[in-house]
Amino acid sequence: MNWASESRPVVIGLGELLWDVFPDGRRPGGAPANVAFHASQLGCEGVVVSRVGQDGLGEELLAYLAQQGISTRWIQRDQQHPTGTVTVQLNRNGQPQYTIHENVAWDYLEMEEGLKELMQTAAAVCFGTLAQRSHTSRRTIHQALAAAPKECLIVYDVNLRRPFVRRDWVEESLVLAHIVKLTLEELHELADLLAIGLSDPVPFARVLQDHFGVETVCLTQGRQGCLLIDPEGVLSAPGKPVKVADPVGAGDAFTAALIYGRLRGWPRDKTAAFAAHCGALVAERPGAMPPLREEFAALADQFDSSK
Repeated sequence: MNWASESRPVVIGLGELLWDVFPDGRRPGGAPANVAFHASQLGCEGVVVSRVGQDGLGEELLAYLAQQGISTRWIQRDQQHPTGTVTVQLNRNGQPQYTIHENVAWDYLEMEEGLKELMQTAAAVCFGTLAQRSHTSRRTIHQALAAAPKECLIVYDVNLRRPFVRRDWVEESLVLAHIVKLTLEELHELADLLAIGLSDPVPFARVLQDHFGVETVCLTQGRQGCLLIDPEGVLSAPGKPVKVADPVGAGDAFTAALIYGRLRGWPRDKTAAFAAHCGALVAERPGAMPPLREEFAALADQFDSSK
C-alpha cells in the first residue's frame, strides 16, 4: 500500500549523482541519489538534490530520472565542471572497487534559492561522507540539513571511500544523524578513525549513541542480513540469498526501504526484513537504479498486510 499522491512523504537524497562506469557500460548512480530513487519507487516523493555538468552525460542522467518519474528540479547545472563519474571494477569476490574522479559538478553543490524551503518539507533526508570531500558541497549539505524540520528523519550513510575521509567530517555528520548505516568493513575503519578501540558491533554502536546522540545504528552484512541497534535493544535480521548481478546500489535500496518502514510506523523487525528484500531485488539486477516500481509495490503490499 502506498500513500495518496497528495500526502506522499518527501524523501531527499542530498549529495552525489553520477555515472557508475562498469566494464560493460555506464549506469546511473550516486548513493544519496540512489536512496531518493528507490524511495520514489516505494511510493514516496523521492527528491535528488545534486549537481551535474552542462554536458551530454548530465543530460542523459536528467533524462533517465525524468523517465522514471523523478523530479529533476533540484539537480543543479554546472557550466565549469563535468558530470561526475566513478569507474567500477568487481574484484574476485564480486565486491565493487571504485575509482572516484575528482573536481566534478557535485563537488560544487550550492545552497540555491528555494532549497531551504524544500528542506522544510522533508520527512526524511539521506546524506553521506563522500559528497563532503569539497568545502563547497560540505557547507551546502550542512546548511540544508539545518533547514530540515525537527521531526525530519536524518539518515547518515557512512559510505567511506578512501581517500575522501576525515575524522571531523564524520564526527560532525554523526551528531546530525538519527540513523547511521554502515557496513562491517566501515565499522572497523570508523573504529580506527574515531579512536574508539572497539570492533564489536554492539559496544561500538553504544559509543555512537552515547557520544554523538545517534538513535539507531544499522550494520548491513549483505546476504548475512543486518543488525539494528537502538534503544529497544539489538535486532538481528536475516538476509535474502539471491543470485547477484552486481551489489552496487543494493545497500541504498536497503536504506530507502528502512526509511519507508520507519515512515509507515512498521515495527523494526518488519522494517528490517522488508529492507533486506528490497536490497536483494536490486542486487539481482545490473546497476544501482533498476526500474522496480511494480516489484516494490507488490512487496510493500505483502509486508503491509502481514502482522
